[in-house]
Amino acid sequence: MADSNSAQQKTEAPSPRRLRDARQKGQVPKSRDLSAAIILLAALLAIAFLKDTIIFSMQRLLLEYFQTGIDINLPAENLPYYMVGFLVRMNLVLMPVAVIIIIAAVAANVLQVGVLFAPQVLQPKFERLNPMEGFKRIFSLRSLFELVKNLLKIIIVAATVYWVVKARLAEMLLIYFKTPAQLLDSIAAMMLVTAFAGGGAFLVISLFDMLFQRYEHIKNLRMTKQEVKDELKQTEGDPMVKSWLRRRQREILVNAIRQEVPQATVVITNPTHVAVAVRYDEKETGAPLVTAKGAGDLARAIKKLARLNNVPVVENPPVARALYHNVAIGGEIPVELYQAIAEIIAMVYRLKGRAGYNGI
Repeated sequence: MADSNSAQQKTEAPSPRRLRDARQKGQVPKSRDLSAAIILLAALLAIAFLKDTIIFSMQRLLLEYFQTGIDINLPAENLPYYMVGFLVRMNLVLMPVAVIIIIAAVAANVLQVGVLFAPQVLQPKFERLNPMEGFKRIFSLRSLFELVKNLLKIIIVAATVYWVVKARLAEMLLIYFKTPAQLLDSIAAMMLVTAFAGGGAFLVISLFDMLFQRYEHIKNLRMTKQEVKDELKQTEGDPMVKSWLRRRQREILVNAIRQEVPQATVVITNPTHVAVAVRYDEKETGAPLVTAKGAGDLARAIKKLARLNNVPVVENPPVARALYHNVAIGGEIPVELYQAIAEIIAMVYRLKGRAGYNGI
């Protein structure tokens, strides 16, 4: 009951981190049936396109072998070596089909799971040696489902092959009137058509199996709400700690504003959303500095503090936005804003000196 309740609580979709960890362990949705179907069809296509070349090459090799075998001048001790050479050449004839099968096997796996290197899969798992665990796997609902699925696959493929053979039954009855060469061609063609039909049905079934395997994979990796919270704490930090850090950062920023704004030369605003404090002292720095900035509540606090300390507040939205987004606190004004800042500071000095200034 505990396991059942635990499974019912896993209602949350797996997180990207959980999917990534499962992939690193080699746990990926993969259909063996789809790989087998692709390999089978690739082999059948290779045989269909290369059968004439393969048959001709094999006939030539067999004829050469038997002619050499009855040659009375060939020493008996050389026959084993000749046999090995014959087998090597026969394998070379079949090599294109083998290469195509290998390429299809690799492509089938890459299409399903991509390029995957999971060395953890190769690590020995001693629990697999436990007979009780083996019996549980054999006599489980999963095994029963796989048995029913395999029986359905056999029935569907067999039915497909039956209908193909039945449709060509009249053609098969005429093979008795054909020459041996024509008979072999007809049998080969019938076998290929039947194999392609069965392979096609197998491919369609395997596509559904692939969808089911992906569904099962996501289902098995589902998380409880508590697991989601725990993972968020691990990846992004404890929410309480993050909240404390945000409060602490805001306190530091507010303290810096309290120290820097009263010493600013001018505060440039957006006029309501953004406020930037600029200080210029030609004896200390060659260019004006951004000493404080803020948006929203901080912008209102900067403007209020500026007026309390007789620091001029100038509304210039383009300059305020440019300074807020592009200049860090303590940074110098960029060259492209020299002219605009110089005009603002000159206007402040021209209207009234700092002493006794009551705000603009």
